[in-house]
Amino acid sequence: MFRLTTTVARLGAARVPAMRYAAAAPAEVVPAWLQQKRTSERIEQERKQAHLGGGEARLKAQHDKGKLTARERIDLLLDPGTFRESDIFVTHNCSDFGMEKQKVVGDGVVAGYGRVNGRLVYVFSQDFSVLGGSMSWSNAQKICKIMDQAMLVGAPVVGLNDSGGARIQEGVEALAGYAEIFQRNVNASGVIPQLSLIMGPCAGGAVYSPAITDFTMMVKDTSYLFVTGPDVIKSVTNEDVDMETLGGSKVHTSKSGVAHNAFENDVDALIQTRELLGFLPNSNREPAPRRETHDPTDRLVPSLNMIVPPDSHTAYDIKDVINKMVDEEEFFEINSNFAKNIVVGFARFGGRSVGIVANQPAVKSGVLDIDSSVKGARFVRFCDAFNIPIVTLVDVPGFLPGVGQEHGGIIRHGAKLLYAYAEATVPKITVITRKAYGGAYDVMSSKHLRGDVNYAWPSAEIAVMGAKGAVAILYRKDPNLVQRENEYVEKFANPFPAARKGFVDDIIEPSTTRVRICEDLLRLENKQLSNPKRKHGNIPL
Repeated sequence: MFRLTTTVARLGAARVPAMRYAAAAPAEVVPAWLQQKRTSERIEQERKQAHLGGGEARLKAQHDKGKLTARERIDLLLDPGTFRESDIFVTHNCSDFGMEKQKVVGDGVVAGYGRVNGRLVYVFSQDFSVLGGSMSWSNAQKICKIMDQAMLVGAPVVGLNDSGGARIQEGVEALAGYAEIFQRNVNASGVIPQLSLIMGPCAGGAVYSPAITDFTMMVKDTSYLFVTGPDVIKSVTNEDVDMETLGGSKVHTSKSGVAHNAFENDVDALIQTRELLGFLPNSNREPAPRRETHDPTDRLVPSLNMIVPPDSHTAYDIKDVINKMVDEEEFFEINSNFAKNIVVGFARFGGRSVGIVANQPAVKSGVLDIDSSVKGARFVRFCDAFNIPIVTLVDVPGFLPGVGQEHGGIIRHGAKLLYAYAEATVPKITVITRKAYGGAYDVMSSKHLRGDVNYAWPSAEIAVMGAKGAVAILYRKDPNLVQRENEYVEKFANPFPAARKGFVDDIIEPSTTRVRICEDLLRLENKQLSNPKRKHGNIPL
């Protein structure tokens, strides 16, 4: 201190500038009420930003394509005013490739819960207006959160898919997000119903989440499902193909069987999804749902007495049988354009939801082949997982013969349907309307596979094979083949041999079928049956 003072004195005060320290202005204290107001305004502002998604121009582009926005879809799916959004303020954390400048509140997916016809449903809707609806780690966590909550409380999950795929800028984090969702899809399988609506593109790894869910529905002309797109296929195999031909709704509902239904537009798809949910319980902890009906359970259906043609080679439409039997003639068919030789779907008897599986004589004579076996097996297993009774209508001449079927694995695929029926513990009611030949008789919910009630109509033919084929083997050199054929029909091609052995419980008039099914469903509603304890069976996949 002494030296500094001496030096300053020698240099002179004029040569040393004065040291001035401005006094710091006291910080303004923001009143608590003002801080609260600013926070409220910011919350409201960010909510508005989230509702705008990628901006008005991009939302308009959705409408120009004939598509609804992510939020409009949720509003239409759920009962009015019931949607409660989760994680609306989430944004991504990526800073590579300039992504720190492209943060949108909500990050491209709208998630939460609401009600469908008064019942709790969880839902997520991908927003194509935000970075093409691409999957980021953050929005994957939003989806995972509602799936975890749905599992916790036992409620269905509906996914509205409209995404260009993984967000490339995030690299492996986006892929990790997909895998997190896949794991939850698997955990939820058979526990809560999972429905996927493809309402835009769904490509690459993204396709495997809908593939694991219970039902996949598409929208005609605007939705696409494929693992690799047209450009990649062109570069690898030199094949030219457009998106519709490669993975459009027609392909997946009629050829691949990947999608269960296709609808005309977004509105139709969402309304039909509400209808489908009405047939399903909220979880595997609940019985099949019931609703009030004005269709009497003791209603006779006289027209069924004449619906099966006298000539066993003449076709008829099994859907006519289904529609006349069920409540109010309402039948919600699944996979209607795939493997048409078997019909599956949901209906009600006495207000109770049931799953219906029926051979279709109008297509390939109702024969079982690879596709129909897989289609039927998957549906039976879904019903069994969710406590939905199964009504089976049988008119099957056997399994489809041919080199293509054998080489394609009909043995393995046909065994899937057999396995599904044998494994099922829900009430199983079977009605043989006409043919029940060979191994297909066994497979189609026969008494030997723990069928609870097995009926035959007077027109039923239960045998190893048809009369003509059997006689050709049994009486190869007999000149009176026509007579032998008549004898075979009299002895085997009728319901009496099976009835006398107890393999069918009764031979009933077709007109009474609805009455009997309604009575049996009521009687079997408290059925309890379990399979041997094990980790899981090894179905021939």
